Formats: sequence, structure tokens, C-alpha cells
Amino acid sequence: MQFKLDTVALSTINTNDGYYRITTDTSIEDLGVSIEVVGLLNPPFLSRQPAGYRIVTGFRRINACKSIGCSKIEARILEPNGMDFECVKLAVTDNSFQRPLNLIEISRSVGLIRSVIKDDGILLKAATQLGLPINLSILKKAETLFHLPGSIQGGVLSGSISLSMALRLAQLDADDAVAVAEIFNTFNLSLNKQREILTLTQEIAARDDISIQELLAGKEIQNLMVAETTDKAEKTRMLRQYLKRRRFPEITRAETAFVKRLKKLTLGANVQLIPPKNFEGSNYTLQLCFENLADLKDRKTTLDNLIQNQDLANILRK
Repeated sequence: MQFKLDTVALSTINTNDGYYRITTDTSIEDLGVSIEVVGLLNPPFLSRQPAGYRIVTGFRRINACKSIGCSKIEARILEPNGMDFECVKLAVTDNSFQRPLNLIEISRSVGLIRSVIKDDGILLKAATQLGLPINLSILKKAETLFHLPGSIQGGVLSGSISLSMALRLAQLDADDAVAVAEIFNTFNLSLNKQREILTLTQEIAARDDISIQELLAGKEIQNLMVAETTDKAEKTRMLRQYLKRRRFPEITRAETAFVKRLKKLTLGANVQLIPPKNFEGSNYTLQLCFENLADLKDRKTTLDNLIQNQDLANILRK
């Protein structure tokens, strides 16, 4: 590869151009200290542009140099002569050969490679040579992730959104996907709860002929998101409860009425009355817990009294 080692003014480097950025690490404090002590051991690669230089490798190194007051740095200058793939290789390997890449870094790498290689077979071969996963399915998922909005990528990076859920969000309209991602990032939900909430919002939106974004922008959910006096676990419970009420109003009403009547029975901790699933059907389950015969006799007394209880008869008639 042809390049020229030269000293360039930091002011001529466009640090806002992140086209070739792979790393998600933006920390520079330790790197700045290292550069102050031993100097810039690995000069970055820059691509000459009409109005200055584009960074190909060394985003953190350049920002660290700026942070410690450098005005000039030594850099390896690439001429803009149709070397896009060479620049891509430099950007990817500068990261992939140094450390394991996270999902977002892999997606950025695949996105860069895809910008210059359209054939899947050649893409896989190039990715393998550049230290990326040697599996076309993984690369395809990474490519999908690359095109998702920043809030979803940020959620994947922080761990609040799984890759599988990010791929489901990719199937939504962009505005809807961002709205759902905001919920996931705010509430830090488990994967199962994310699936539940996404399914509920999709079903409610489809039934009511509104967008998911419109649903999640509603007053009830927005008030819940900004509430400062409620912990996340309680917020999650309230969110799920609200969406279930919206999605299944009849079941919710039946459940509320059942709980109200159940309290009148005063069954105690060792006796549970379990209603039919979704209150469909008429088969109830009575669960008795006991440790010995004395306990069982006591439960029998409870059962005999329960059979005569008018509140139970009211429940069974509903």
C-alpha cells in the first residue's frame, strides 16, 4: 500500500467524519497520558480530501492528541486514488487484529465492507481475511444491525436490547422501532418481557389502526417513563399492566373482579383458588398446602367453610 509519512496540523483533520470509525470506545484519558509520556507510536492513517483529511484509523489517538494540546501530529497519508477497499481493510484490521470486536463494531465493519463488495461469497471471504466471524448468517445479522437507528445500536451496545430483539425491531417502521427501543432502554427489560411488550404494542396498534409510535407517545406511558418516584421494577409492572388492559380489556375486567371477590374469601397463605386461564371456561383449581395430618385436617375445615361461602358461589357464577 502506498502512503506518505507526513506531519499534519490537527486543525486540517475532520474529526466529525466517522465514516471509517469502527471502535465504540471513546475514552481518551489514558491514551492521552501514554502519548504524553512516550509519544505517538502508531501514526494514524488519513485519506487526503479536497478540504483536509478524513480519518481512516486512529480516531481515539487523534482526539487524545487534541486533548493534550498538540497542534500537529505525524500521520500516514493515503492519496484519494480509488483506494476505498484498501481504506476499509485498514479501518477494520486496525481494530479486529487488536481485540475481540463487540456486536456494534462487527456491524460497522460489515457495513464498510458491504459498501465496496456486493457479492455475498466475496463478502464472506473478505470478512474472514479481516478477522471477522466466518459465518454468513452472522454477517447478515450484523449488516442489518448496521442499518438500524443509533438508539437501537446503543441499546445493543449497553446490553438493554438483545441482538434477536434488535433484528425484530428492524422489521418495524423506523419511527416505531425507535419508540420501542426507547421503552427498552428506559426500563431495562428482560428478553421475555421485551418480547411480551413488543407483541402487545404491535397487536394494539394493528387493532386500533394507529402506529406503535403513537401508542407509546400516549400520556399514560410517557408519564410512567418520566416518573422519578417509582423504581424500574414497579414501572415495568405498571407498563405491562397498562398494555394488557389496552390489549385485553375484557380479561382485565374479569381479573380485577376476581381479585376483588377473592379477597373476601380470606383463604390464607396455604389455600389458593386459581381461575381458568384468561377466564375462559369454568374449571377452577383449588390448591392446598400442608405438612402433616394436622395441617390437612385444618385445610379440610377451611374447605368445608369455603363450600358454604356465598362469595365463592358468586365467583363461580361469573
